[in-house]
Amino acid sequence: MPDETLTQRPIAPTPAEAEAQVKADTTADAPEAKDFAPMPKPPEGFDPREEIMDRVVAAIKTCYDPEIPVDIWELGLIYRVDMDGERNVEIDMTLTSPMCPVAGELPEQVRQAVLGVEDVNEAKIALVWEPPWHQGMMSEEARLQLDMF
Repeated sequence: MPDETLTQRPIAPTPAEAEAQVKADTTADAPEAKDFAPMPKPPEGFDPREEIMDRVVAAIKTCYDPEIPVDIWELGLIYRVDMDGERNVEIDMTLTSPMCPVAGELPEQVRQAVLGVEDVNEAKIALVWEPPWHQGMMSEEARLQLDMF
């Protein structure tokens, strides 16, 4: 004799039941609010722009005049670095000489390095010639590296 037990298929849940199930599914694995520590407050006087500027200077220090084995920051080729509230950076820089063979390339290299810094929106580089660069603009570190003491 054939088995006469009927297999029932579940009927579709009502919209309220479906919503309740979705809510249960999404909160079942969610950590409770007490599992999260509150975000620490930044120290008194903390300015996130200072931290970004530190990273901008670090990026500039990756750029070298190919004829001199010292980065352009330590050479004293960067005259000004400013950042506005929109996190746009403006840099005034010079070269060791107006006849420098990388005059067309080095400013773009600096711009690309600065644009690579997280949180920087734009970078503008102005090549300036006043005041003229001289060896006295180099840092002590650069003079040590170049044995100029």
